[in-house]
Amino acid sequence: MATKTGGSKELEAYLLNACKQLCEFASNEVYEAINYFIAQYYNEWTPQYYQRSYDMLHSAFKTTVKKQGNGYVAEVGIDYESLNNYEEATGFQIISWANTKGVHGGIDVSNQGADTAVYDDAINSTITSGQLLKDCVMYLRNKGFNIIT
Repeated sequence: MATKTGGSKELEAYLLNACKQLCEFASNEVYEAINYFIAQYYNEWTPQYYQRSYDMLHSAFKTTVKKQGNGYVAEVGIDYESLNNYEEATGFQIISWANTKGVHGGIDVSNQGADTAVYDDAINSTITSGQLLKDCVMYLRNKGFNIIT
């Protein structure tokens, strides 16, 4: 059975710390994108119920980065369960409507310029587009890592 020498323990600690920092960076990027598109959603539509609007504008969440296995994880998303100020719709329905371009509150408002899908647009602008990966590579390079792409 091999044992870790002082140098390999230091290297492992350094790399794990870099992984944690990268996970924090990436979760912040996705969290900011979700908040941007929720705000964009309201730029296209004037809210009539301010407490509901406030709740939706503050429904994005991210968890604290935690160690899992050989790396780190964090969750980022929209807390639809907190959207409970609606008499005739669940929070999941509200977010589903907000994630359908041209729909606000289950009503077709596409002729009024509503063109945001809050979750899909956030995921597309960060993950699907490859932008988050590019940002992570740049982040690691700025930390002194030699990344070959």
